[in-house]
Amino acid sequence: MAYTSFGVNDALAVKLWSKKLAVEALKATEIAPLIGEDSNSIIQRKTETSKGSGDKVTFGLRMQLSGDGFSESDTAEGNGESLTLYSDSVFINELGHVVGVKSENTIDQQRVPFTLREEAKDGLVDWWGKRMSVTFFNQVCGMTATSGTGYPSSTKYTGLNAAVAPTASTRILRAGSQTTDQALTSSNTFTLDLVDKAKEMAKVATPQIRPIMIGNRKKYVMYLHPYQVTDLRTNTSTGQWLDIQKSAMMGGDISKNPIYSGALGEYNEVILRESHDVTVGVHSTTAATETDVRRAVLLGAQSAVVAFGQKNSPSKMRWNEELYDHKRKLEVSAWSIWGLKKTVFNSTDFGTVVVSTYAAAHT
Repeated sequence: MAYTSFGVNDALAVKLWSKKLAVEALKATEIAPLIGEDSNSIIQRKTETSKGSGDKVTFGLRMQLSGDGFSESDTAEGNGESLTLYSDSVFINELGHVVGVKSENTIDQQRVPFTLREEAKDGLVDWWGKRMSVTFFNQVCGMTATSGTGYPSSTKYTGLNAAVAPTASTRILRAGSQTTDQALTSSNTFTLDLVDKAKEMAKVATPQIRPIMIGNRKKYVMYLHPYQVTDLRTNTSTGQWLDIQKSAMMGGDISKNPIYSGALGEYNEVILRESHDVTVGVHSTTAATETDVRRAVLLGAQSAVVAFGQKNSPSKMRWNEELYDHKRKLEVSAWSIWGLKKTVFNSTDFGTVVVSTYAAAHT
């Protein structure tokens, strides 16, 4: 009986594993449901660099007209209002990783009941899933720390684009009305009213932070760190978490929308989700991380943008395998040409509101 098989670096195997790795990596990260190509997506994929040359995509925003207009006794000619246009850009570059294992021709493979090549692929899946999630939250949470635990040591952790701090006063709020992350104390934990305040800030922002449309309903999404979730869940005060659970997730068929998958609940048209990668705080003067602070983030439409190079996409990465040392050693690599950043127009965050609270492990 003859059987079809694919050897190391077989052309078809490379394409198959490339696609398989990308699909599995997306499944491994919480942000997969947020990515889409239209303006109703929280992470909008820009396709220009996928279709042609270039390492940057520039995109614009037209502000709403604000003039009084004219009436019967007014002169229209010469009294026009000029358009106000702003732009932002996302850069793309190479990012990847390599795993080295012994090949199937060695005693090392003989000694274990699993395939080292498969384990290398699975390791890269985990690495890419984690890196995509960390990248997204470093961007939308405004992780600009330059030292301390958890700070991004290079743009490899910020989507190959520099992270930008939350717009002061108009796109960040803190528990207890504190003015800096380092001022937050153990009495400034996450409470439900912060969701209301973040949504209010989004609705009155200029330009307004647009909600996404799920069916015919307007929704925002907010991510909390597990420490903040515990603070919220264990608050037994009137009007807090225990009081809203009876109405959480009510109204409409939500079962088919992936944004609801794994959600904590819904409050005031804000879908609450949890991620370990929600970042720590940043000291306002030293730029060091504040490890007892977490930056929850409310997200609207086009909060971030992502772009890929030619022959790269969310469902396809570059895959390569090389044999060395007389085919005794195998190196497996997976990389992509891509970039991700928070959307910022006219030095103002376009789709995010950061909510900083004190948040520490519970014992």
